[in-house]
Amino acid sequence: MIRPTTPDDTKALIALAEASGLFEPQQTEELSQMLAQHFTGTSNSPELWFTDDDGEPVGVAYTAPERMTEGIWNLYLIAIHPTRQKQGRGKALLFHVEKILAERGDRVLLVETSGTEDFEYVRKFYQSNGYEQEAKIRDFYADGVDKIVFRKALNKLSA
Repeated sequence: MIRPTTPDDTKALIALAEASGLFEPQQTEELSQMLAQHFTGTSNSPELWFTDDDGEPVGVAYTAPERMTEGIWNLYLIAIHPTRQKQGRGKALLFHVEKILAERGDRVLLVETSGTEDFEYVRKFYQSNGYEQEAKIRDFYADGVDKIVFRKALNKLSA
């Protein structure tokens, strides 16, 4: 069941991020701080957090609006626990985010990811879910590590 994230999810979501292997230790610490800010109302933006709950949190998505734009959102985080991947959970969580944003009248969802070989499966995931590569910024994360930006129009979902 996909539902809004609650404070009780925090510990499990940090463990999920660590288990995914996609995050460095400082990034999981930042995730913990972001969740704390969200739940205390001290975040600087009207972000949305969702949890895929199957008796315990097994997935998470975090999205926030792009500043100084109308209806443009960024999907900053989507992760499914490694033992629960390949079950359609990531696709369902992504679709849930898209649906909520489309229903609100938002226009576009952007996703950034790494251009390295080990993130190929991530890029294929977005492409298979209707995202188009919008940009490539060379050497963004480090020398030889490009940033790939994907885009999906949300107005087609609500039509």
